[in-house]
Formats: sequence, structure tokens, C-alpha cells
Amino acid sequence: MSALTSVSVSVPKTSPHFSVQNRAAGAYLGMAVGDALGATVEFMTPMEIHRQYGIHDTIRGGGWLRLKPGQVTDDTTMALALGRAVLDAGGVEADAAAQAFDDWMRGKPVDIGNTVRRGIIHFRRTGRAANPASEHDAGNGACMRCLPVALATFNCQEETVEASRAQAHVTHNNPLSDAATECVIEMIHGAMLGLSLDELHAGPVVKLLHGFPRFRFDNGRCDNPSGFIVDTLRAVFQALFEGESFEAAMVDVVNRGGDADTSGAILGMIAGAYYGMDAIPMRWLKRLDKKIRQECESQARELIRLGWT
Repeated sequence: MSALTSVSVSVPKTSPHFSVQNRAAGAYLGMAVGDALGATVEFMTPMEIHRQYGIHDTIRGGGWLRLKPGQVTDDTTMALALGRAVLDAGGVEADAAAQAFDDWMRGKPVDIGNTVRRGIIHFRRTGRAANPASEHDAGNGACMRCLPVALATFNCQEETVEASRAQAHVTHNNPLSDAATECVIEMIHGAMLGLSLDELHAGPVVKLLHGFPRFRFDNGRCDNPSGFIVDTLRAVFQALFEGESFEAAMVDVVNRGGDADTSGAILGMIAGAYYGMDAIPMRWLKRLDKKIRQECESQARELIRLGWT
């Protein structure tokens, strides 16, 4: 590897072989678990987390949003809204995604990012499902909800870029956001096919680094990551490639603080697809909101079925 892409990747001696359906469910539940776990410590620094919790590894709710234990934030609820739109339309369509996000915002979600709000209001005012390109739209809001696209395009991966941007540009029309989101989708595809962490790094991650060196993550620990997509993915990549299990990677990334619900959700998608549903600690799954868990499992089954057809 070049200096640009050199990284120490820790890989289990034997990667578990699960069905595609198991990995799809792992990705969906991993996303929700990461969201619920990270939300407690969102906007805290690692030192503040350590002082209050020691090691934060319990889904306990609270945080600045004062959530109930197992409650999720906009990361998961936007993904589920997009998933419903994809299933209803039989594919990823920009207008359907925009309308789903509009309906989601009208439901008064527990949290909503400024860029997301601005993009949805633009759709309401203009009827156009794509925002103009903007250097200010390099947040992590498009990436955090990309899982339905990954599953729906699983067997037609040549459509990934178009499908990803159809949903992303409703709120985030930015090259950094596009590249990051498409990298995460490609990683999910690879993980679901049973690729190793080495292969995930050598493929989609190295491609991202060559196109956008700002995502380099071997140049110092990324603590307290902001909502800037570069910060988010640097923290996610470090935790994923240094961890030796779903739990280890997840605990690592959320204890970095910052935008912890989103870094947890994105890490959960990839690690859930890689390690499979059975690797997610049962104590976390039991704490998830029951309706959220059921819809995650249902959408995983239906979207991967759509992806095959």
C-alpha cells in the first residue's frame, strides 16, 4: 500500500459465513443499535463520556434529546422512511424519496439536521427533488440513511451511483457526501458478499482515498467527530478496521463522542453486514424499541428481496 492508504487492518482469523438475508438484517439492526447507543453521548467529548460512564456500552437513553432507552433518532427513522418509499415505488426514485422525507418531517421527528431541513423545505417550495450543488452540504445526513439503497441495489450494483444520488441530493448535493455515501454502500455490498476487512479496505476505501485524500484515517485518532462527513467516516473507518468484533468496533466509535449517533449508525450498517446479525449483542437488541426492531427486520427482508429482483 502507498503511504496515502497504509493502515493496520485487524481481521478475525476466520470470517463468519452467513446468508445474505442474515447480513441484511445485521446491517439494519446494527444501524439502529448504533444510533440508540450513540445518541446517549452525542455532542459529548471522550473525556466527558469517561467521567460520566467509564466505558459507555449500554443502551440507556437520555442524552441531550432525553430519549427513552432504545429510542432512535433521525438516522434510523429517515432510513426507515426511505425504505418504505423504495418498497412502495419498487426502486429508488428521487421524487418518492423527497416526498417520504417531507412526510417524515411533518411527523415532527425527535431530531433533524439543518441541512436536511433546508433540503426538504426546498422540495416543498419548488417541487424539485434535488437541491443545487453546494459546498456547504458535506454533512453526514445522506450517508446515515443510505442502507435501503444498498439493499435495493444489491444485485444491480451498476445502478448504485444513480440510486444513491437520487436520495442524497434531496438534501445533500456535494461531491464529498456523494463519494462517502457511495463508498459506504459499496462496503455494505462487499460485506454482504463475504469479503474480508482487508478486501473492503483495498477496494472501496482505497478508491475513496485516491479520489478524496481528505478521508485518510491513518494520520491520528479521530475523536469527537463532527457532522462533517470526512470526520464521521474517519472515525468509522478507524473503529471498523481496528476492531475485532461488532461490539468492539461499536463501543470504540460511540465512545469517541461528537456526532456519535450517526457514526454509530454508519458503523453499525457496515459491521452488521460484515459480522452478521448474530454478532450483535443480545442485550442491545433487547433494548431497542420493539416497533423499530420489527420494522428494521421487515425492511431488511423486503429490500434484499427487491435487490435480488
